[in-house]
Amino acid sequence: MHVAATLKALGLTPRRTIRVIAWMNEENGLMGGKTYAETHAAELANHVAAIEMDYGAGHPTGFAANVPPTALPLLKPVSETLAGIGAGIVDYRLNGVGADIGPLNKAGVPGFAPLTDGRDYFTIHHTAADTLDKVNPRHLAENAAVLSVLAYALAEGEVLPRLAVTP
Repeated sequence: MHVAATLKALGLTPRRTIRVIAWMNEENGLMGGKTYAETHAAELANHVAAIEMDYGAGHPTGFAANVPPTALPLLKPVSETLAGIGAGIVDYRLNGVGADIGPLNKAGVPGFAPLTDGRDYFTIHHTAADTLDKVNPRHLAENAAVLSVLAYALAEGEVLPRLAVTP
């Protein structure tokens, strides 16, 4: 949600719509991701990308990209922009980058996810200690910056090649 606020504060209006979706039920059947893909099946050809943020809020080091290899050069400006905060890595993954956007990837929508330092993630993930006070505000701001730059670039830039549709 910070992406929308950041772009608005900067006066940036991309050519394409950016949707912010709060997924639900990943651990119990992916019903949020599946339902979204089913509900919007007729419009998925207009979805140029999907981004999932679901690996904690540690310092970002870059982003994972589930894209055809021909799309990688198009991501270089994003990587170069994010390098200034130590988040310029592009991790190419053709197997997907997140469970919730998996149904969109299967329909051909390229997928992305911030790469974060997850050394402490599973220490508290889904435990009683998994509370907001564990989030480092600087890391949270850095992740918001990665998401904002990535979302804006994907919404404003050249349309990426689609993934192969899988059953």
